[in-house]
Amino acid sequence: MRAAILLTPGVIEVRDIPRPRPRRGELLVHVHTALTCGTDLKAFRRGHPVIPMPGPFGHEFSGFVTEVGKGVRRFREGDAIMAVHSAPCRSCQYCKRKLYNHCDHIMETKILGAFAEEILLPAHIVSQNVFPKPSHLSFSEAAMLEPLACVVHGLEMLGTKRDGYALIIGAGPIGLLHLLLLKKRGFSVAVMDTNRARLAIAKNLGADRTITAEDGQLLRTLSPRKEILRRTKTDRIGMFDCVFECTGSRDVWEESVTYVRKGGTVILFGGCPSGTSVTYDAGRLHYDEITLRGVFHFRPEDVKKAYDLLCGSKVGVLPLVSGCFPLSRIQHVFELLSKGKGIKYAIIP
Repeated sequence: MRAAILLTPGVIEVRDIPRPRPRRGELLVHVHTALTCGTDLKAFRRGHPVIPMPGPFGHEFSGFVTEVGKGVRRFREGDAIMAVHSAPCRSCQYCKRKLYNHCDHIMETKILGAFAEEILLPAHIVSQNVFPKPSHLSFSEAAMLEPLACVVHGLEMLGTKRDGYALIIGAGPIGLLHLLLLKKRGFSVAVMDTNRARLAIAKNLGADRTITAEDGQLLRTLSPRKEILRRTKTDRIGMFDCVFECTGSRDVWEESVTYVRKGGTVILFGGCPSGTSVTYDAGRLHYDEITLRGVFHFRPEDVKKAYDLLCGSKVGVLPLVSGCFPLSRIQHVFELLSKGKGIKYAIIP
């Protein structure tokens, strides 16, 4: 079968590799649609610690079951499915505490290789995080299950809060998914980015306000706090109730605390490279009772919530797909993304 192999940063090659066969509890799936994501782009640009090179990559997908391993009862050959690429072991110290996203084995047992004609789903994923795709849901929408589950998990940090003023920093795929879910919760949402094309998409998706500096570097102006408050007219409440950092930039991590009100919450979604150090004003955190929350991965319950949202047509995710390309054009797709063109692309093997 054909599969895209990330050889080194910046170089992808489509190769013929052996077709896997499912063992007990496993499914072999024909990939109908695989979506690009920010993690894939990081790997393409500079490498990534959880995406070995050379090797297959891609992990957002939907498709049809082509072979069923022994013992699988929920799925048959020909079934349309949607899935995520990981699942907890259910037996380690973190799983016993129901911290499933921190499972000791979740990263080492994940699967990669959605940018291929077929992908093998291991038993622990089949039993927990594979779902039937309803006929009314497109394959591109179904492939959004994994990133939407990540965002659902992050929003759990807000508890039951259903409205307020939110700022999203970063209008990439994850930032825009946050926008869709926050609007569904009744929030007034401002989106900040340096890319005007992405801000236009955010506006079309329901952002109440979009923010950028004329030079595209709002966060480096002399008085960013004053500027954002003026542009978003949040002066009457002070600042934002919650801020979502969706860039993975050290400078933005530090700047994000500037915009949250007393007692507010900053969700640090965008991952900085391991070893990165950030500095905050201790007085701001202490006396203003600012909550900083990191976000990592998702739990099976987050996947199920994301599945229900997609199947219920409650989240309009299709505008995030900027175009479709065959597997043979995957190098071109990642070159487009590296230039800041598009949000997500669908690869159709």
